[in-house]
Amino acid sequence: MITAAITEDLPGDARARANVRKLAVAQALAGANSAVIFATGAVVGSMLASSASLATVPISTYVVGLACGTLPVGLISRAYGRRVAFLIGSGCGVICGVLGALAILHASFALFCFATFFGGLYGAVAHSYRFAAADGASATYRPKAVAWVLAGGALAGVLGPQLLQWTMDVWQPYLFAFSFSAQAVVALIAMAVLATVDAPKPAAVDLRGGRPLRDIVRQPRFIIAAACGVVSYSMMNLVMTSAPLAMRMCGLSLSDSNVSIQWHVVAMYIPSFFTGSLIARFGALRIVVVGLMMEAAAAVIGLSGITAAHFWGGLIVLSVGWNFGFVGASALVLATHRPSERNKVQAFNDFLVFGLMALGSFSSGPLLANYGWGTVNAMVFPPVILCLAVLTLAGVTRRRAA
Repeated sequence: MITAAITEDLPGDARARANVRKLAVAQALAGANSAVIFATGAVVGSMLASSASLATVPISTYVVGLACGTLPVGLISRAYGRRVAFLIGSGCGVICGVLGALAILHASFALFCFATFFGGLYGAVAHSYRFAAADGASATYRPKAVAWVLAGGALAGVLGPQLLQWTMDVWQPYLFAFSFSAQAVVALIAMAVLATVDAPKPAAVDLRGGRPLRDIVRQPRFIIAAACGVVSYSMMNLVMTSAPLAMRMCGLSLSDSNVSIQWHVVAMYIPSFFTGSLIARFGALRIVVVGLMMEAAAAVIGLSGITAAHFWGGLIVLSVGWNFGFVGASALVLATHRPSERNKVQAFNDFLVFGLMALGSFSSGPLLANYGWGTVNAMVFPPVILCLAVLTLAGVTRRRAA
């Protein structure tokens, strides 16, 4: 494994730009994994589980996998380089596809949850692509690098749902079994792409020094960045997890559900083509505020009706809000650490985001089953309002200090 020192600024950002292209492709392929799980998890769960309230548990175990994978990603990246972590992650994606197909063929709810857990581990590694794109990049290019890698997920919004449309009933009567087999193949392709990424093991000089993690995470700006990421992602996940099953409960078809997830995923990542430029022009905090307000607007749409148009419109607005909130929060995190601290800080940030997101994910099924789709949407407002209040207070404090 070659070693190289990562500098604070790389003239021309040539290496970072080359990695961005490859990581964007890998993001698109990895996004197919999450799209398949989110589109089918609650539906397959309802077919295999003993109770309707357990239907969203497979998606929740995916989120647990996300949380469990974040800290090991940081440790592996620090010890062996990001590329090794990337290859291990895509291997977890292959395992997810194989076990998911076997679980459906053998009608095993426990095995299906185990499969989605591996899918979550794959997702945890895939979420580190955005930070890897910023390695060695200049301060100006970093937000754009993060956004452009996430923009690769726009293709996942087409690839994942289309993969379902083409494969969901190939192995009749085992709905979606072939879809998970196809997803395993896509993960293998992602592995081949990631093997070419220039992400060497950090040099010894880059591993020395740096502040203790406890000192970094106590910074007000880190607390604000992490809180924005947690709220942006958790509220999006809470609504998205329940949406496919809620659509079935409202009498809508599987095709309607697949289309809604398709446009939801596309809308999650399409804004990334310009989110980085917006952050450079207006600042990350303002973009995060817009994102949180859009998530609240999506909940209003969800409360206003249960037609296919209401679901599609709400999920699209929710997606754009997530993009602004999450990309903005990621840009804020990049400003809280030094190069020698990046792996541990980024991993800890993602652990917070996905760990707390798991709590919301496990509550989505019981909320939907016991209280309905309206309650799921209403739960978005308290954390969003609280986060907006914190951002407003931070802005006022900053202006007074200036």
